[in-house]
Amino acid sequence: MYKRFLYILIIFFISFTLYNFLSKQSVNTVKLPNYDNEYLINKQTTDPKRLFLKTWRIIKTKYYDPTLNGQDWSKWNKRYVDQIKTKDDAYVAINTMLASLDDPYSKFLSKEEYTEQTTNIDAKIVGIGVNIMSIAGKIIIVSVVEGTPAYKNGIKAGDIIFKVDNTEVSGKTINDVANLIRGEIGTNVNIELLRDKQKLSKTIKRDEIKIKNIKADIIDKNIGYIQIVSFLSSDMTTEFIEAINKTQNCSGLILDLRGNTGGLMPNAVIIADMFLKQGHIVSVVDRDKQKSDIDAQTKPYAIDKPVVVLIDEGTASASEILSGALKDNHRAILVGQQTFGKGMIQRIYPLPNQTGMNLTIAKYLTPKGYDINKQGITPDYKVEYTQKDFLQDKDPQLDEAKKVIKGLIKSKNELAKAG
Repeated sequence: MYKRFLYILIIFFISFTLYNFLSKQSVNTVKLPNYDNEYLINKQTTDPKRLFLKTWRIIKTKYYDPTLNGQDWSKWNKRYVDQIKTKDDAYVAINTMLASLDDPYSKFLSKEEYTEQTTNIDAKIVGIGVNIMSIAGKIIIVSVVEGTPAYKNGIKAGDIIFKVDNTEVSGKTINDVANLIRGEIGTNVNIELLRDKQKLSKTIKRDEIKIKNIKADIIDKNIGYIQIVSFLSSDMTTEFIEAINKTQNCSGLILDLRGNTGGLMPNAVIIADMFLKQGHIVSVVDRDKQKSDIDAQTKPYAIDKPVVVLIDEGTASASEILSGALKDNHRAILVGQQTFGKGMIQRIYPLPNQTGMNLTIAKYLTPKGYDINKQGITPDYKVEYTQKDFLQDKDPQLDEAKKVIKGLIKSKNELAKAG
């Protein structure tokens, strides 16, 4: 029965992915972007002035706030259009114009930045295969992807990076350090590490890393554990179905969204829909204040086992859409810390000269109408996860999630017996 259910899910979601995501024309319809076309790099070439004007027009007509942060948008045209001679002139003008919106999520992407973003959507990147985080200003390797150059060179979770190619990384952002580590395929990067107070130096050849968005395991014999690393890849919904298949015989599920900064909104909608037979998933409010409800597709089957979702301050955007949908529909219990609070939706606009722009075009509300922007989602059970816990290989949030899911499984079994 379960395998039949999965086959139905797979057929349903393939169809759903191909034909549905947020249509601007009608409420309660969902049309997914065509991944083969929407994110293609625009190879059209144009002069710097026209690049600026095209960007200026897109912002004026598509930005979420029609007042454009309370300013006369024509002033940017008058100020810059006759002064732009070079590519750098256009980039400065565009970035200054976008900064005036006071919106951290709307940004211009140079050719290099846009290429990297589209590469991430394809779930491929050139690097060494480590996941890093910043704790008290230190860059710590939290996991090493099996089979990657870092794994083959003996790098371990818990190693502290203090230099990349002779550049000290203490106090740098995760993005800055990641950019230092990444590079051309086949080139070398030197990483200086600290492990148990001992300094190590590793020279590692970069290679293409296939990013796994989903990690699935079975813990405590009958609990499925699925970590969703990112919603960015166009492959992640297929990976999620594989994870559900791997954990099909488990009595309950823990979904780990900690540190998941989001990605493509349609991916979150699809996964939320897998757990809901009906009801709202998310509402979208556009620049004209029109509210569109995205609903679960009415169907006879949905994943019905108990669910606990792990969240923290790094859980953002698409992760919050999934968390909010499951919480508001009483479909999951949330454990951890308050989420980040990114309730705005961006669209990726390919621009000439292989550049691009992320632009805020709407905001979203949870099924119960909560605006979580700059607020976040509150867990049902608040549990801290400290630096000391990490260094001692403890995870009190996961421990609490196990306790909660076991209670839910027990309650469900008791109800089944009583019924």
